Amino acid sequence: MNIGVIGAGQVGRAIAGLGVRHGHKVMLSNSRGPETLAAIVTAIGCEAGTVEQAAAFGDIIVVAIPLKSILAIPAAPLAGKIVVDTNNYYPDRDGHIPELDAQATTTSETLARHIPAARTVKAFNAIMMRDLEGDGRPSGSPGRRALPIAGDDREAKRVVADLLDQFGYDVVNAGALAEGWRFERARPAYCVPLDRAALSATLAATTRHDFVAEGSWRR
Repeated sequence: MNIGVIGAGQVGRAIAGLGVRHGHKVMLSNSRGPETLAAIVTAIGCEAGTVEQAAAFGDIIVVAIPLKSILAIPAAPLAGKIVVDTNNYYPDRDGHIPELDAQATTTSETLARHIPAARTVKAFNAIMMRDLEGDGRPSGSPGRRALPIAGDDREAKRVVADLLDQFGYDVVNAGALAEGWRFERARPAYCVPLDRAALSATLAATTRHDFVAEGSWRR
C-alpha cells in the first residue's frame, strides 16, 4: 500500500517509519518542499514530495500537521482518498477555536468539512509517538495495547484498522467521526495504555464533562 504523509514533524516521521518497516511505500511531504527532507527520507527509507504529490501518491493520506494549518491542505487531490486525521487541539498553539472550545464539533469534523470528498478517519492521535514506535505487539499477544478510531466510512475504517494491526495494535471502533471527541486530548483514554476491553469501557463511560489534568499523560 502507498501511504502519503502530509507533515514531517514527530508524528509524520513516526508513522512514515512504521509504514516503511512494515513493507509499505511512503512519501513524506511538508510545506517547505521535498528538498528540505533529504536527511529524514534517507534515515527512514521513504520518498519525498510536495503536499500535492503525496496526496496523489497515497492510497491512505496521513495528515500530521498542526490543527491551525489544516485549511492550507489542498482539498481537490484528496477527493475519494482515505485521510487519517492525527490531530489534537492545543489552544496555545492553534489559537482558540470557538466551536472546539464549546464542544460543538471535533478536530476531525473540522478537517472533514475542509475536504468533504475525502473519507476521513480519526486515528493515531491518542498515543505518544515514542509509544507508537515501541509498544506494538503481534496480534493475539496478551495485554496487547488498543487504539481508538472513528469515522463515517466503514471501509475506510477497516483499512485504517488493518494498518494499525500491522503496526502492532488492537483497534476499538469508537463510532462515527462525531464520536472522536471521546479520545481527543485530555480525555480519560488519551495516551493511556489500555487493552481492547479496557479501552472500550473507558470510551463508553466518557462524558462530555470528563477531562484529565493537562499533561498527566506524559509519563
